Amino acid sequence: MIDSHAHYDDDAFDEDREELLSSVFESGIRKIINIGASMKSCRTTIALTEKFENIYAAIGVHPSDTKNLTQSDMEWLCEKSRLEKVVAIGEIGLDYYWDKPDRETQKKWFCRQLALAKEVGLPVVIHSREAAADTISIMRECGAHEIPGVIHCYSYSKETAREFLDMGYCFGIGGVLTFKNAKKLKEAVAYIPMDKILLETDCPYLAPEPNRGKRNSSLNIPYIVQVMSQIKGISEEEVIRITSENTERLFHI
Repeated sequence: MIDSHAHYDDDAFDEDREELLSSVFESGIRKIINIGASMKSCRTTIALTEKFENIYAAIGVHPSDTKNLTQSDMEWLCEKSRLEKVVAIGEIGLDYYWDKPDRETQKKWFCRQLALAKEVGLPVVIHSREAAADTISIMRECGAHEIPGVIHCYSYSKETAREFLDMGYCFGIGGVLTFKNAKKLKEAVAYIPMDKILLETDCPYLAPEPNRGKRNSSLNIPYIVQVMSQIKGISEEEVIRITSENTERLFHI
């Protein structure tokens, strides 16, 4: 199994990070992509890749952290994107749930970071929350169809999934799939082709049932696999094999 989206540099793991990661890799998780969300977390994410052989990095700035971004920050991201274990630009995008900073600022830096990914030849990890129409619009305007990537923590309908599929995008599916009230997501997952699905946790957030509300980790991926297997009508082994191949193909790991 591969966890395509984690935040093991988060403070929630400060007390037992090394011990937990040891148990994660012993459990059958082969690789993890740790995701930057701020300039600070991009640095701590890179540090994790230097310490753990099977951890790779995505570096980028989450929409909620774009208020104070500068051109100098973009130059730093460009420089660090050349590192061998940096495999994507992300997570970038739009978040209208929190709606801070203002939407124009979010849009500006989303487009700038899409351009960066295109410049350095890396895929993108896109965060889109309550912003489907603007996300699709900006992706089209900024040539995202020429940039491979994944819509992280996909939360929209199967109809919206078609829009992202038309641009060639993959979909990150995590613990929310196991929630009893996740009818819309389950319908979308039933619709999305298996060769476009990646497994993710977004840990320490969004733990699946039966651990909902607790600190999440890659140890919970089997719960996601179980539900996806039921929805897709294939074995759990097939879910693991296909999603692992998809992740390795997208991120070249």
